[in-house]
Amino acid sequence: MPSLRIEGKGVFEIPTGTRLVNALEANGGEPLHRCGGNARCTTCRVEFLDGEPKKMTQAEKEKLESNGKLGVFRLSCQCLVEEDMHVKVLMPFSESGLDDPGSAPADEIHPKPVI
Repeated sequence: MPSLRIEGKGVFEIPTGTRLVNALEANGGEPLHRCGGNARCTTCRVEFLDGEPKKMTQAEKEKLESNGKLGVFRLSCQCLVEEDMHVKVLMPFSESGLDDPGSAPADEIHPKPVI
């Protein structure tokens, strides 16, 4: 199982293939996911300190390109934990002032990934 180091939270063993947004949520990473994990809102953004996935879904690429953020951060809703990672959550729920982090993301990446 890969390890996920969440900056300021600890290191956790994560089953291979878990959506990063769900792994963060389950281990105190506090990601926002206002669009429910569908690559529409960018609130689930993370900075990879190590282990950034080489693959990117078409939905993530298009969203980041459209707002000039390609190469600045990644969307945790569009990444799978397949290898060891070290991430920093850039918009934690506890710092958002919102009532909830958003709709729970599904176990699978949405929209269907095109890599």
